Order: sequence, then C-alpha cells, then structure tokens
Amino acid sequence: MKKYFPVIFVACMAGMSSHANAIQYDNGRFGLKLTGYGTAGILEPDFETPDFVGDWRVRGEMDYLVTDGNKLGLVYSIDASAVDEDKFMREAFSYWQNRTHGRAEFGFTDSIARKLGVGLPDVGGLRVNDKPLFYKKIHPNGPVISDTTITTGRSALRLNLATMPIGSAQYGVSVAGLTDDYDYTIDAAVKIRQPAGKVKTAYAFGASFMSHPDGFSTDSYTPRVYADWRAQLSGGMNLQYNSWIWGLTARLIYDENPIGPVSDGLAVGTGISYDILNYSVSLTYIFSDTGIWNRDVDDYMDHTAIASFRYKYSENVDGWMSLGITTDTPFLSVGMRLTF
Repeated sequence: MKKYFPVIFVACMAGMSSHANAIQYDNGRFGLKLTGYGTAGILEPDFETPDFVGDWRVRGEMDYLVTDGNKLGLVYSIDASAVDEDKFMREAFSYWQNRTHGRAEFGFTDSIARKLGVGLPDVGGLRVNDKPLFYKKIHPNGPVISDTTITTGRSALRLNLATMPIGSAQYGVSVAGLTDDYDYTIDAAVKIRQPAGKVKTAYAFGASFMSHPDGFSTDSYTPRVYADWRAQLSGGMNLQYNSWIWGLTARLIYDENPIGPVSDGLAVGTGISYDILNYSVSLTYIFSDTGIWNRDVDDYMDHTAIASFRYKYSENVDGWMSLGITTDTPFLSVGMRLTF
C-alpha cells in the first residue's frame, strides 16, 4: 500500500500550486466567486487489492446587488458524481435574494427538503452524506438507501422558495417538473436552529411527493423507480457541545404500486465527531432496509459503520483515513484533500 502514497501526494501538491486560494472578485455591486475541492486516495475492500478513489467539485457563483437588500445571482457547479452519471452539471440555476423575505431559486438544483436537511457527522473523504464513494468499489448485494436526507434529483427544472429565519425557524417549498423521470414533484421543509449558548442544536423535517416516477433514479446502487407515486419523509438533528457534534437522521420512502425491483424502504443513521487542534475523528453508522412494504419479496438490509480520522495540514490541505465495514465487506481507505 505504501507505493500509492507518493502518487497521491504529488497529485494533491500539483493541484495546490494552481488552486491554493479561492478565486474571488468584488467590484462594487458585482461579485464573482469560484470554490471547490479535490480528493485523491485509495480504498482496499477486504484489506486486499488497493483501488483508486477520487472525488472533486467546482462551483462558480456570480451575483449582482440590484438594490440594498436585493441580490440577483447565477450558480453553476459540476462534480465527480455528475460526471459518473454522464451529466455536465451538478446544478445550474439563478436566484433572487431579499434580505427581509428570503430567497427564490430557479433552474436545476437540489430540492428545498434536501437543502434544509441536516447530515451525519463525518470527517473522512468518502462522501457519506451524498452518494457514498465506497459503494463504487464495494457493490452491495441488494438495493441500498444510503442517503438519509430527501432527494428528488437535479435533472428537472425546479423552483425553490425559502424564507429568511423567522425566529429560530426557516421554511421552504419547492416544485419541479419538465422531465422524463416523473410528472412533477413537490417538496416542503422546515429547519429550526438554536445557534446560541453552550449547546447548539439544529432540527430539520422534510416531506416530498412525486407523481408517476418513470425510471427515476438517484443512486447507481438503487433500481430505477416505476410507480404510481412516491412519498418521502425525513427528519434529523445535529447537537453541538464544545468540540463534540452528534447527529441523528432518518428517511422513509414509499412507492405506490411499484413495477419491477423495489427500492423503497427506510434509512436511519447516527454519528458523532470531535475536533481538537488540527485533528478530527468521527464514527458514523447507517442502516438501510429496502422492500419493507412489499410482502412478495424479501427485504434487503445493509449495515454500514465507518470510523474516520482527519489531519488538517494547512488551510487548504488535509489528509484522512477511514476504517469501515458494510454488511459483508470490511475496508480501509486513505487519501488527501485540497480545498480552494
């Protein structure tokens, strides 16, 4: 395994030489910002043959302050997950933001139920909260719901509306359509924050309804959905005490009269992380159970546990190591990440 470390190190340092700082430009009412990250590492299923894993994302945002308190903007981003699915963007949308009322987004982007959701604490580089990388190398024996926050894809034209915080709560709704994947989908969410005090908390609740999913898919390890309709519910909590963060999330999916392999069910996750100086550690667990509503097939259960360690070398460079196990396969993964 040691022979892989020089390759990883050289690749990351080469990227650092050209992207050490975020690209940002401000000129009065006009602003431009480019951010992103790149991850390179290896993953060893069953602690045997190492395999390369990579992840990256680039996001550009341009905004214009029309009047004091009113801003217009454009966002475009692309990442490794989108390229894996032969797409040319992760998101591309315009937005209007009012300092008093809230924000409206129009284009191709995540639903409001996902944007106002909370994820699980994880300091590794395996993208636990968004299409986990380890499933690219360790193929599950059945359909796995690995993401505990609601998702309805990013391939449909969408309108997101979100309020500014009203007290401790923020509300949002979204509607999407004009796609071959379904007729339309409606999402709603609320997020409640308590950012002050020694103990900080965040609670999120979301719901989604999708009409006639027709080949809809969000993960390569989940079958495409053909059904009369799909309903989703999600809930989550993050609690922070000093350098400790604990998270608990859950997602419920139900498909009405599905055709073909089932992919609905339940996903529940929990995790805890701790930061001290330049070091961070975390422990994350996710349980997935698909097919629980259909008595004609056996449901498939998957257990995933990951312990991760991260060392922050500088503001832009850090290294990570993860030791984990899926239902049948233990694995080890190490790598480095560059952010800009």
